[in-house]
Amino acid sequence: MPGSVVGSPSLRRVTRVRTVPGWIRLLAAVATATVLLVSGAVALSIGHARDGLRAIGHTAGPQVVATADLYFALSDMDAQVAGLLLTGRDAGFQAGRQGMLDRYEQRRAQADRAVLQAADLAGGDATGQTTVRALLDGLGRYERLAARALLLDEQAGHDAGPPPAEVLKEYREATDLMRLQLLPQAYNLTLDSATIVRHSSLAELDSVRTGRLWVGLTGLIALAALVALQVFLSRGFRRTLNLPLLVATAVVGALTLAGIVVLQHEGNALTSAKEDGFNSVLALSRARAIGNTLHGDEIRYLLDPQRADTYEQVYLDKSQAVLYVPGGNLDKYYTALDSAVAAYPGKVTFLGFYGTEASGGSLPGQEAAVARVLRLYQAFQRNDRQIRQTATSGARRDAVGKVMGPAFGDYDEALVKLTGLHRKAFDDAVADGDRALGGWDWLPPAAALLAIVLVLVGVRPRLAEYR
Repeated sequence: MPGSVVGSPSLRRVTRVRTVPGWIRLLAAVATATVLLVSGAVALSIGHARDGLRAIGHTAGPQVVATADLYFALSDMDAQVAGLLLTGRDAGFQAGRQGMLDRYEQRRAQADRAVLQAADLAGGDATGQTTVRALLDGLGRYERLAARALLLDEQAGHDAGPPPAEVLKEYREATDLMRLQLLPQAYNLTLDSATIVRHSSLAELDSVRTGRLWVGLTGLIALAALVALQVFLSRGFRRTLNLPLLVATAVVGALTLAGIVVLQHEGNALTSAKEDGFNSVLALSRARAIGNTLHGDEIRYLLDPQRADTYEQVYLDKSQAVLYVPGGNLDKYYTALDSAVAAYPGKVTFLGFYGTEASGGSLPGQEAAVARVLRLYQAFQRNDRQIRQTATSGARRDAVGKVMGPAFGDYDEALVKLTGLHRKAFDDAVADGDRALGGWDWLPPAAALLAIVLVLVGVRPRLAEYR
């Protein structure tokens, strides 16, 4: 019986480990395992970074930005119809009539494309798909109502100003459908899609940051295992340094350091793409869409005198969403706006979309672009005051001339340029992140393979001495 214990397989394995070759094999196996571990940590973390950039920069993110344009396209469709009805067949406004018709068709095509992208983004989400179908049905109905109103208006051939009652009846039904159903549905689609993208990008960003810590930890463990093997061989065989092990240690150290650096870079790229690009582009796209409805409400104020008070209050509410300053009516808002714009950039005394934009961010040229948007928004509001004063005095045709003038177009152009700064920041951050990931699909396994081969090359001569 004692002899059987001494010769048992388990005891023989323990005995082999306690020999010098056994220790070499054990330490080499541990070193190999830790090298694979650090390679896996790097590859997994890089995968999260790549997924995050793909989502926000190439797939879901651009689709969400496109759906944000849906709100603008829909609101501009309604504004163009209102403008066509307001100017009628008045000879003084015929030069711009074809432009409004072309713009209506352009926005209709843009809205159709955006709805299709929204459907693709909704995927298997039942609520999202239901909203998309309702939006498509409602858009078709709106187009029929708008076409009917334009046809009746064409037949009426009226001068600039409110059209005949039958035209207004058709347009009221169309614009109510747009304001009460289509625009809220478009906003909800964008909001839901943006929330999904934000949560997804935050999850990937957290994974990248956590992965950076794991890369550092596993790298230290791998380096410790390699150093332990190096020390064991140096002391046991009275050698100074094992060159293959030294190179393997350098390879693992370089992989660990490079992995940490590139993950830090990717985290910054994801943050910049989200904060300086994606979020700002969405917010400014929303501000532009609301600004477009402001212009539409100016037109509708002149188009439909029976609803003028309603359109005036809606105009004030939307103005305060774009740039909030205290003011219970438009006259107080105009005054407070002048003071707020005069104080910028020394002080930001306003809220709303432009308050957020003016308070945050440090992109090159951003402050100057914001200042220009604010000045032209102020000019747009001053023109609005003149429109209402002129209409109240009875000179409604002159008021039509002012509302169809360049004030809104100049403001909108400045806002597009400001949004362009953030779109460029978004594109640059994504491109920078993509460039930094070049080669990282094969680099971790290649480095691990090289390090493992070097470990085996380093221990093989020592093991050969015991044969």
